[in-house]
Amino acid sequence: MKAVSTAVAGVADELIALSHRIHAHPEVAWEEEKAARWVGYALNDLGFDVRSGTAGLPTAFTATLGSGPLHLGICAEYDALPGLGHACGHNIIAAAAVGAAAGLAPLVDELGLTLTVFGTPAEEGGGGKILMLERGAFDGVHAAMMVHPGPVDVAEADPFAVAHLKVRYHGKAAHAAAYPEQGRNAADAFTVAQVAIGLLRQQLPGRTRVHGMMTRGGEAPNAIPELTEGRWYVRADSLEQLAELQPRVERCFEAGALASGCELEIEPESRPYSEFRGDAELLAVFRRTATELGRRFETGTPAARMNRASTDMGNVSRVLPAIHPYLGIGSLPAVNHQKEFAAHCVGAAADRAVLDGAAAMALTAAAVAADPVQRERLIAARG
Repeated sequence: MKAVSTAVAGVADELIALSHRIHAHPEVAWEEEKAARWVGYALNDLGFDVRSGTAGLPTAFTATLGSGPLHLGICAEYDALPGLGHACGHNIIAAAAVGAAAGLAPLVDELGLTLTVFGTPAEEGGGGKILMLERGAFDGVHAAMMVHPGPVDVAEADPFAVAHLKVRYHGKAAHAAAYPEQGRNAADAFTVAQVAIGLLRQQLPGRTRVHGMMTRGGEAPNAIPELTEGRWYVRADSLEQLAELQPRVERCFEAGALASGCELEIEPESRPYSEFRGDAELLAVFRRTATELGRRFETGTPAARMNRASTDMGNVSRVLPAIHPYLGIGSLPAVNHQKEFAAHCVGAAADRAVLDGAAAMALTAAAVAADPVQRERLIAARG
């Protein structure tokens, strides 16, 4: 619809400014106070009813407009990566979500829509969408969508399920030269565990990942470390496969404790993220719409691997129809989670991704709302 594109174009400068402002002020998971406020202000200016603190999460919000029988959701992310800033481009996601809302706002009554933008914190570890889902924020929503930046355009999301683990070993300190026999080395425990994980990888299914880092390795070189900590991710094709794999990885950490005489603590950082179950019909509409805007989707190339990352949007997709396409920002050879990629998340190609993502989501929502078959399918799917 021309009205949608016109509405998005009318706020283009504001959307790009919002993307750049969030990029310039990165905030990590659960600390996205400025970004959540800026996105909320922009939606309030569009006439949306903005409510902060959704699901008891201070940096989550909902912004709703319209009262039609078809309820569509658009998800905004805005958290950054520790030490890397917006190296996954969540500033683009947030601005595109506002742009899609702007494109649809004049048409919600005509289309019979209720439109909600969800401000979702802590995607980069923390699982904000999972908590919002469990606490009822998505109740009554018939479908949800978002776009995500990557090196190139990729339509279909295929993320891993992932478990986020915090690992801690408790040993006993001692002088490393004078009284080493009195210590129990918590750093050695991690060494044994990492060797065990390295050997385990030989027997793991090909489409699994186990990776992590030590975040605390001791206090002084002449003191046997009594406390070490780390963060580890275990990824698999599905939650079911993850449930089989995770105990095997945890036994590697148990081996480190047994060999070193240390005590082990393992705690989850969030609920496990699910694999993504994309809605094929909704995605087909998005693909067609985005192609008409000039996007060119790739499959099977090394640059297209971003669709194999993990996201808490996967948990949403298990409950309601959802899509999570990727829009390229011309960053190659830089890829997500590199400082070089963060630098590419502002600039001409990134700004185009904001505007194309906004228009494509808005046009997709409008097309689905105007199609009686798709409309009834989505409403019926949620009963």
